[in-house]
Parts: sequence; structure tokens; C-alpha cells
Amino acid sequence: MTDDQLATPAPPELQEGDENAGLYEHFRIVADRGQQLLRVDKFLMTHLPDTSRNRIQQAARAGFIHINGRSEKSNYRVKPLDVVTLLLDRPRYETAIVPEEIPLDIVYEDADLLVVNKPAGLVVHPGVGNYSGTLVNALAWHLRDVSGYDPNDPEVGLVHRIDKDTSGLLVVAKTPEAKTKLGVQFFNKTTRRRYEALVWGNFQEEGGTVEGNIGRNPSDRQQMAVLPPESDAGKPAVTHYRVLERFGFVTLVECVLETGRTHQIRVHMKHIGHPLFNDARYGGAQVLRGTTSAAYKSFIQNQFALCPRQALHARTLGFRHPRTGEEMDFSAPLPADMAQLLARWRTYINGLQLKEEI
Repeated sequence: MTDDQLATPAPPELQEGDENAGLYEHFRIVADRGQQLLRVDKFLMTHLPDTSRNRIQQAARAGFIHINGRSEKSNYRVKPLDVVTLLLDRPRYETAIVPEEIPLDIVYEDADLLVVNKPAGLVVHPGVGNYSGTLVNALAWHLRDVSGYDPNDPEVGLVHRIDKDTSGLLVVAKTPEAKTKLGVQFFNKTTRRRYEALVWGNFQEEGGTVEGNIGRNPSDRQQMAVLPPESDAGKPAVTHYRVLERFGFVTLVECVLETGRTHQIRVHMKHIGHPLFNDARYGGAQVLRGTTSAAYKSFIQNQFALCPRQALHARTLGFRHPRTGEEMDFSAPLPADMAQLLARWRTYINGLQLKEEI
């Protein structure tokens, strides 16, 4: 069970003599009056969507899941008005954002907002396993002297997010007014976002559109997936793509988002048979196209080492300035790892073509 998934503040430690002494409350919910009988592990999965069923069952085996004040196993069936509580043997982690002096690549800044070019490997927001050293901590330091900017206030700060191992552009609001107006633009799909991705395989076409509801993968809670249309699950997602450069076994594509779902490009590209290069979570960190020669496999492993993450970069970002109304567009060049990755693919493919001509 992870702290970022738990919804309520922790109370003081329970008193000595209580059967729950030494445990801390992390989550509490009262089942609705109309609650159908449902196993508590399944019940908690619906309320803690980022937690796996296995973790919930482990918590139950450890005696951490309580119903109406009593420890219960994971097969307990929740009834109407049951009080379901998660008690752990440690207090909740303090989630207050602490300013940290971390270098930032700021592309643009004014009194209302700033645009930052995030490097791959930098977590955007504190969470399980990453309670410090994040982009939000860096922003708190950079804006520490800005009057009215509180990094712990959800009405300011990041307007959108990208994955830890994705590089590229993000916009940050310094004022509640700026965040509200920028948020409306993202909601109404009037922002302009273009990503560049290296994906496995060659495309017959020069471009296309991927549509499909994205939601939690029912067989792997750590992944998102395109869900069957008849399931009515997930959220609508649309990605447009076009080919920028072909390398035979891999292709550089530009992706334009209409929506902003979790892992959207990674999920949509996998869905059409083109996982991102070196995307371990979605099957791209293995040889999916090419020859079976030892030399080729060695080349791919060297490429993985050169760019040890999914090859995805948020290249451009455009929006209307929340105060002036001016249309603003920003661009961030490919970072060194992706630029070198592409350069080596060009050299490799040109070498193959030269051998064929000889």
C-alpha cells in the first residue's frame, strides 16, 4: 500500500491498551446505503484505483484492513453502511512541498506563468518513492520569493503533467487566475501540444489517428490500456500521428494530442502495434523488429543504454496567455539522449544500405 493513494490525514497514534495501538489510520470510508455485497479487496480497489489487488490482500493478511473496528480478511463482503478503515503500522508521510535548490531549464517566464523544459528522469510531483527531488520541489525554490505563490496550494502550480521518463515542455501557473484560464484551455482542447517519439516498426501510411478509451488495465494495474468500446470504461482519447523519419526497423513520429490521458501516446502506439522504443512498461524494451544477428542485438542493447527510457519528448507547447490573450508557442529541441539515439540509427541504416549497394 502506498501513501500517495491514501485519502485522509493520519490521526495521532492510538492509545496504549487499544487493540489497534501502534497503528495509524490512513483511509476511512463508509459504504453507501445502497452498497451491494462486495468483497472488501474489490471494494477498496474502486476507492484506491492506483493500488493493486495484491497489495490490498497483503494489507488484509497483515491485519491492516478493519471493518467496523475489527480486522477482517480480504474475502469479507462489504455491506451497506460498513465503516471500512485502513490502519498501517506507520504514520502517513508528510506531503507538504519543501523548496529544494534543483536546476531548472526555464524557457519562458513572466508574472503569470513560466514554461519549463523538464529533463527525463525528473519526477513531476512528489509521490510514493519520490517524496523529494521533484519538479514541484524545484519550482517551490525558484518561486520562493514570489508573493502569493504557495507550492502547497492546488490553485497554483502545474497545469498539466508528463511522465517521469518523458522529457519536454510544461506550463506552470503562478496565480490562481492563470491556472484557471490555462486549465480551461486544456479542457477545451485549444492548447497545441506536439510530441516526438521513436517507435518500433515501419508504417505503411504517412500518418493517421488513434482513437480508443484509455483506462486502467484490468490485468495489470501498473499499466493503462485501450479498453473495448462495448465496456463503456475508461476515458475517450485521441492521438494524431505522422511519420517524420523512417529507419526501417523503427520510426520517428510526431504525435498531436487532442486529449491528455495517462500514458496516452505510449498506450495508443502500443495499441496499433508500435510500442515506444525502450518503453519497459509497455513492451518496447526488447528487440521487436530487425534481424536475429548478434551484431544487431548488440546494437540495440547499446541504443537502450544510450537512451535508458521511453524515447518520448514533448517538443512544442502552445496556448493563449491567460492575462493578455496573446497566442504563445514554445519549442524544446530533442535532448541529447534522443538526438544521439537518432544519429546512431541513421548511421546504422546508412551502413546497411551501403552494403546492399556494394
